[in-house]
Amino acid sequence: MRATIMYRAGDVRVENVPDATINQPTDALVRITRACICGSDLWPYKDLEPTAAGRAMGHEAIGVVEAVGKEVRKVKKGDFVVMPFAFSDGTCEFCHEGLQTACVHGGFFGYSEGVGGAQAEAVRVPLADGTLYVLPVGRDEALLPALLTLSDVMGTGHHAAVTARVRRGGKVAVVGDGAVGLCGVIAAKRLGAEQIIILGRHPARIALAKAFGATDVVSERGEEGIERVRKLTGGHGVHSVLESVGSEQAMLTALNITRPGGAVGRVGVPHYEGIPPSEPTFYKNITVSGGPAPVRAYMQELLPDVLEGRIQPGRVFDCTLGLNQVPEGYRAMDERKAIKVMVKP
Repeated sequence: MRATIMYRAGDVRVENVPDATINQPTDALVRITRACICGSDLWPYKDLEPTAAGRAMGHEAIGVVEAVGKEVRKVKKGDFVVMPFAFSDGTCEFCHEGLQTACVHGGFFGYSEGVGGAQAEAVRVPLADGTLYVLPVGRDEALLPALLTLSDVMGTGHHAAVTARVRRGGKVAVVGDGAVGLCGVIAAKRLGAEQIIILGRHPARIALAKAFGATDVVSERGEEGIERVRKLTGGHGVHSVLESVGSEQAMLTALNITRPGGAVGRVGVPHYEGIPPSEPTFYKNITVSGGPAPVRAYMQELLPDVLEGRIQPGRVFDCTLGLNQVPEGYRAMDERKAIKVMVKP
């Protein structure tokens, strides 16, 4: 089968690899219908050290179950499923608490040893019963993009909003105008925020953020951006900040635009050593929360809004490519020519 392998920064290839197969009784084999490239995939695209074996890429997918192991009970051949970016058993104490990304037997597609990536023709899904979410709909082409976002970016944007304690009538800022940030705008609007400020500077992304419910745009960065947000919020800042970038500057901005007693939900994979600044955060009683989103826990809540068209997160996909064109998709996202690339094997 064909799959995407990254060998070093900037070196992405689609190669023939051994077919994905079931090797544990709790596995399922899923034929990929749609996959995509994530903003977090751009971090290794920029800085991955050379590796002879390469890294299997991709952690977001929807597809059809082709086979199941003998101990799989909830998933069957022919099911149309969403594959979250993390696999989980569904039975440990953290899964029961709705935190599947902390599953004691779980891991992450494309990162855990022996588990392949989703930018491929097929993928082996460990712990299938706890991981896969069976969709109650057929493979409607019009719905595929939105359903695909449930594997990561829509659930991650929602997680940022939940951990930032977005509430009805509240003031929200979203740091970052990538797919997760844009889905964070959807989530904040869905939870009833009155003011939603998007911090971004790319015209197409800003236009989409406004369509999703953003009320204000701040394109300045650093101190200028911080002051602009404060002016838009009466001088005090926002109740909730959704940090979807993962850089130190983004986190610093997030903390400086949070009002006293407010909260930051950080879902951008952190590329900094510590959370700054600790003293102002302490004296302002700011809560910092977030992390890898347990998107499996959010699917049942978000799916009805997707199916009924109340939210349209699939609009973050502005480019669709075949599997052999995945390297072009990485370049397009890295050069900000695409918001998010959908892959059609």
